[in-house]
Order: sequence, then structure tokens, then C-alpha cells
Amino acid sequence: MAKTQDFTAMMKDMMGAFPVDTKAMDEAFKTSATLNEKLSAVALEAAEKSTEISAKWTKDTLAKLTDMSKVKKEPADYAKAMTDFASAQAEVAAENMAAFAEIAKKVQMDTVELMMAAGKDFTEDASAAVKKATDEMTAATKKATTTAAAAAK
Repeated sequence: MAKTQDFTAMMKDMMGAFPVDTKAMDEAFKTSATLNEKLSAVALEAAEKSTEISAKWTKDTLAKLTDMSKVKKEPADYAKAMTDFASAQAEVAAENMAAFAEIAKKVQMDTVELMMAAGKDFTEDASAAVKKATDEMTAATKKATTTAAAAAK
């Protein structure tokens, strides 16, 4: 009588021969976490610098308002004080907007640099994982084929 093949046992053996590599997932997670940390640092630094500019701008504006609100000797002095204040504010606004633009430019450059580096890291991680998986699949397929051939005898 011919020997009946145990397909359940053969499938268990075959599935057991295909290992799951959690190391590749760990590396991808670490790369992602590192990228998030660096992007957060860029955003927090920008927020800190923006806050410093805003605080200084507010302080300067209040100081100029204090000067403008002082009692003047002549009515024409009030008009001059307002004109001087408006002129000074326009100049300070231009300076501060330029400072904000520099912060934005730095954030953009740092972000692009980080994303390019991360893309390289992710590509390297993915290539290594695919190569390892291919090698393991090839070995597992050979083992499964050998097991199936031996079971058929």
C-alpha cells in the first residue's frame, strides 16, 4: 500500500522554515524614532527663536509707546512723536519679518537635509531587509523542497 503524505505536517514544516525577522522592524522603528527626534528638535529650536523675536519686538514696541505717550510741550510734538513711532515700527517690522524668514529658511533647509538622510537610511534598511529575506526565503524553499521530495519517497 502506498504511503499517504501528511500535508498538515509538511505545511507546518514549510511555514516554520520561513522565519520572521523582527530585527529589520526594530531597525526601521529606530530610524523612524531618530528622524522624529531630529525633526522635533528643528521645530522646537524654530519656536524658541520665533518666541525670542516676538518677545523682543513686543518689549521694543512698549518702550516706544511709553516714549510716545509722554506729555509734549507743543501740539506739533504729538504729531512728530506719532510719525516717529510709525516710522520706527515700520523699520522694526521689516527687520523682524526678515528674522522670521531666516528662521523659516533654516527650518526648511534642516528639514530637507534630515529627510534626505532619512531616505538614505530607510533605503539602506529596506535593502538589507530585502536581501536578508531573499536569502532566508531561498534557503527555506530549498529546505521545503528537500522535505517534500523526501516525504514523497
